[in-house]
Amino acid sequence: MELFILIVVLLILAESTILVLKNQKPLLVTNQKRKIYVDTSALMDPRLVAVAQTGFIGDDLIIPRSVIHELQLLADGKDHDKRLRARAGLDAVRELERVVFFNLTILDDALDHTPVDNRLLELAKSNHGLILTNDFNLKKVAATDHIDALNLNELALVLRNEYLPGEHEKVKIISVGSGQNQGVAYLKDGTMVVVDRASNKVGEEVEVEFQRLNQTASGTMMFAKLVSSGRTTNKTSKSSSSKTVKITKSVTKKPRKSSNK
Repeated sequence: MELFILIVVLLILAESTILVLKNQKPLLVTNQKRKIYVDTSALMDPRLVAVAQTGFIGDDLIIPRSVIHELQLLADGKDHDKRLRARAGLDAVRELERVVFFNLTILDDALDHTPVDNRLLELAKSNHGLILTNDFNLKKVAATDHIDALNLNELALVLRNEYLPGEHEKVKIISVGSGQNQGVAYLKDGTMVVVDRASNKVGEEVEVEFQRLNQTASGTMMFAKLVSSGRTTNKTSKSSSSKTVKITKSVTKKPRKSSNK
């Protein structure tokens, strides 16, 4: 009997311990900042400073001295385009130092003959960090070493608008716009579409052609116009009329010449 009571007590203690552990915060510090090692290609991308200034990057950015040295070599090189981009990358280092959302560290690594890409991989692997790069091949190599890599091009691809000016799409006009003869519709992602001359199409599904995109901090708005269904009919009517003219020309006979000479 005492053994049975002891087993029941142990089961109750085990269950209560499991419940406490589930409700308890994890032992690992989840808000620990990651170490992100910045590549030359990322520094030469002007979007990096723009993204950093918005506050989306909250981790610790680390720029090895070898990366800055490579930018300096490119800035002194003969290639005009690379020279301009490298100088912009050096300016980006100073701009990133002024951003208050994260800590930027210039790491004094050895300036030996080790390639910069290999140095970044070594630093990221030994310090459990990530790599910020626009180099597609470097990201592939990092994946083979189980090193995570961030890519600004992938971020831009995710954030890009689904529709571009000149494309067609069917939308449903749900209300009248603030402008004269304007109708308002919404895309699947919630983007507002202002359609010209569609105020009388409320409740109807119409085909529109996107003309321009207005993207601000408050959201994205697209302006479009109705696709006229009369274009094809006009073309067919013109082609049919031209065929009629050809037929009439072939049917009409030339007048006979008079036989009197």
